[in-house]
Amino acid sequence: MENRAVVIGGGIGGLTAAAALHHTGWNVTVLERAAALRPAGAGIALAPNAQRALDTFGAGDAVRARSAWQTGGLRLPGGRWLSRTDNDAAARRFGGPVVVLHRADLVDLLADRLPGDAVRTTSAAALADPGAADRPARVTTPDGDLEADLVVAADGIHSAVRTALFPGHPAPGYTGITVWRLVVPRPATPFPAHETWGRGRLWGTMPLHDGRVYAYAQANAPAGARSPDGELAELRRLFGDWHHPVPGILAGADPDGILRNDVHAATVPLPAYHHGRVALLGDAAHPMAPNLGQGGCQAVEDGVVLARTLVRADGDPLRALPEYTRQRLPRTMDVVRRSAAVNRMTRLSSPLACGLRTAALLTVNRLGPRIALRSLDGIADWKPSA
Repeated sequence: MENRAVVIGGGIGGLTAAAALHHTGWNVTVLERAAALRPAGAGIALAPNAQRALDTFGAGDAVRARSAWQTGGLRLPGGRWLSRTDNDAAARRFGGPVVVLHRADLVDLLADRLPGDAVRTTSAAALADPGAADRPARVTTPDGDLEADLVVAADGIHSAVRTALFPGHPAPGYTGITVWRLVVPRPATPFPAHETWGRGRLWGTMPLHDGRVYAYAQANAPAGARSPDGELAELRRLFGDWHHPVPGILAGADPDGILRNDVHAATVPLPAYHHGRVALLGDAAHPMAPNLGQGGCQAVEDGVVLARTLVRADGDPLRALPEYTRQRLPRTMDVVRRSAAVNRMTRLSSPLACGLRTAALLTVNRLGPRIALRSLDGIADWKPSA
């Protein structure tokens, strides 16, 4: 009898899990609350660890073909370079480069790995029963209840499934930063990829393979704060006098195409990433600050490890899910803590603290591998188990 899985959430983690499960023979249904899968206005960086995970079900080459390889580094707002990195150095250290693509492209590539009827949009779902040895899990949808051998909860930072499984567990905490993301046409004057650190502010620019540019910004802000003049005006106020290409990107930005989100991260590890026949993954399990670029990468790893532990357990979730927790919880929480440490560095705002940070970064880069590479040691070199 064919195993059946229901995935709650059609983001990158949920679709990766669905594609990996389908690749191993599961019947999969993905329930997505939104009217469409395609996210707007944002890119995603995939380090070699995520690319190797995607290779396990044949998606890695397609992702790399639609990605831009990044050569750039870390800068100051006036344009001074603190550190430079290149693809060759990343490949030597981690077995491959970091690539960047539009999130919508990645979602399309993952969805293409699924049968045409596997994804249901405009389908809000709620966990009705996590299941047990003597009964399947059950999910409630607008079209009726679905029973499944396995439920994959990929319903994001404010996961309702996580709350249902672990009531009373502390919710993700506000990190003190808000972020903006936008995709714009590439400015006429060439530029390398870069991340620029200012006083309590950060800007990143990443060329995409199709001639557009993915840009992101970060600033210290109270939770829930919004600009009365609009987000483009706020970005111009905060970053309009920074080095090229930042002013040109802001000049070409569509005010309606700017995404802004406060960032929340896990403060206390969950006791497990599973309960009954339900597995949590991605932001539903371990939301993290974005400063290592690993939020999506760890969700991709989750989906692949989940599928592979089920193969080893002959498709039995009750045997596989404890092993999934054993593999994923320590690793992902280590990445959460390391991301938080970098986040604290980027939030420094006093002139003295920022001056000391600059001096420390210059010293580290003179003495050994570039800081951007060192920060990913033990993360980007991950490989799926045989």
